[in-house]
Amino acid sequence: MRRSPGLAFTAGAMGIVALLAIRLLAFHVNRVALIDRKVFDGFYDLHTSRIGGFADAFPHLSDPQPFVVFAVIMLAVALARGRPRLAVAVGAVLVGSNLTTHLLKPALAVHRFSGASKGVDAASWPSGHATASMALALCAIMVAPRWLRPLVAALGAVFSIAVCLTLLVDGWHFPSDVVAGYTMSATWTAFAVAAVWWLEDRRPSEAAPRALSLTATVAPALVVAISGVALFVLVTLARPREVVDYVHTHKAFAVGAGVIAALGLSLTTALSAALTSLRPSRSRGPTPDASPAPTAARRRDWPPAPR
Repeated sequence: MRRSPGLAFTAGAMGIVALLAIRLLAFHVNRVALIDRKVFDGFYDLHTSRIGGFADAFPHLSDPQPFVVFAVIMLAVALARGRPRLAVAVGAVLVGSNLTTHLLKPALAVHRFSGASKGVDAASWPSGHATASMALALCAIMVAPRWLRPLVAALGAVFSIAVCLTLLVDGWHFPSDVVAGYTMSATWTAFAVAAVWWLEDRRPSEAAPRALSLTATVAPALVVAISGVALFVLVTLARPREVVDYVHTHKAFAVGAGVIAALGLSLTTALSAALTSLRPSRSRGPTPDASPAPTAARRRDWPPAPR
């Protein structure tokens, strides 16, 4: 299958529609808002447990200081690989997604309250930490060499999911804030990929690299998913009564945690698959050592008759 700048642009447009839908559902549909609060309560009830103490450090991995460090490293990698277009695209995603989020938060601020706490900060949608962590994960995939992208995608998903699930445990955001942050980063990334592909189709900066198989692309993501399920099973076997009782009391939390984790893993895997498994949409032309085909005028003498 060949890559298409138009398809990537369409994905970005769908991201904008998804952001509008998330806002509408979470803030204006009572049933969805109730589910959002129940999932939040399920996370926040873990704040006083051992998990709460363990979770406090993770959200700070996407604070401004480490974010800038990670961003500089990614830009340096892109430039070291001789990909200035990619460096510009990564910079646009990192700056654009986070700037948009921080402009929307105060502009769309609404007080929301939950049974588990006095309420989250009014300026919380979309989540800045979710936007930053997912933007870092997606940009890391973009700058990584093709053969390394599936592994980077899996590790990036783990990073972003860990940041976002723990910030929910700390009570910083509602789940809809996290989903919106993920969508914001994915939307900017889709537009950036569309621009890079459009430029590469017209003025290639390198020879077309060999595409990886789809199986090789998704294998690390499957390992992460299986490992997550295995970890949950081990925790359940270690403390069966506590886990079963908590899940029974917080059914919405269990579903919400699974949805957020699946979304984070799906976004990174989808980008990795698009960048590694799709071939350029246009031919790069003949290779330098390719022999010219015989023309119609010379075809009768091709190959030369022996003497």
